[in-house]
Amino acid sequence: MGPKDALALWHASLKASLTGEGPVLSTRQMAVMLTVYLDAPPHTLRTLAKGLKVSESATARALDVLERLDFVRRRRDQEDRRNLLVQRTVKGAVFVHDFGELVARFAAAEATS
Repeated sequence: MGPKDALALWHASLKASLTGEGPVLSTRQMAVMLTVYLDAPPHTLRTLAKGLKVSESATARALDVLERLDFVRRRRDQEDRRNLLVQRTVKGAVFVHDFGELVARFAAAEATS
């Protein structure tokens, strides 16, 4: 798959997600979301911001939206009460799974064409 095919796959997936029932996430919100769900925990605001190479304030704003959607939850770290851990939720896991299925459908269609 070349760059043009990869972009076409991403474009088709994004267009389909716009017409779905779930919320539409910004690129930054989706990057935070996928990092939380695809990378091994623990996750904190600082580690997410550093890993994504964006500011902590921008990451915090993305987390605010994701938390309001019940896609992530922030909880105090019991070992170091100064830290807030970013945790997965069932609702968030379903969203990521469904988005993954959407992308897989378009990838399969691209492979057969």
